[in-house]
Amino acid sequence: MAFAHERLSREERYHGAIFSVYTDEVTMSDGGTAARDVVENRGAVVVVALDEQDRVVLIRQYRHPVGQHLWELPAGLRDVVGEDEALTAGRELAEEADLTAGRIEPLIDLHTSPGFADEFVRVFLARDLSPVPEADRHVRTAEEADLQVRRVDLDECVAMVFRGEITNAAAVCGLLAAARARDSGWALLGS
Repeated sequence: MAFAHERLSREERYHGAIFSVYTDEVTMSDGGTAARDVVENRGAVVVVALDEQDRVVLIRQYRHPVGQHLWELPAGLRDVVGEDEALTAGRELAEEADLTAGRIEPLIDLHTSPGFADEFVRVFLARDLSPVPEADRHVRTAEEADLQVRRVDLDECVAMVFRGEITNAAAVCGLLAAARARDSGWALLGS
């Protein structure tokens, strides 16, 4: 039977709009205690949008913490309290790629950095894509203002992962999972 770790105390170190940081005192299985810094956030959704030609919608966006533009998948925080994750995924797809999907289904789930953060990411597969009408498109601002959108063959996306051209963890996982699911004839999706 596994040891049941218990939080004995919590001290807030930072509270922000996107995440908060705490230091917890936690019981350890050797009988002692240890301080553990924890980042809590709302979680996110990521979308592997796959068109009828087996191409994935990639976006290239500036990411300040790493100081560079990264190839990623459409994604966003779960910032609408109580919103269904599939609806969040559809909203992010529309905002970042000007697309809607006739089908959005869960692909994989991720804990991105469980050593210090509680972030949970659900990756969705979106198919049966259609453009958002020009008049209904989201106006992109801030780091999204110069967002590049490109469709790339799924197998080429996988090659980009292995060449180190796609390094965003959720994008890497989503692309590899989508390729594996496709190669299984979609049997892995359970639908």
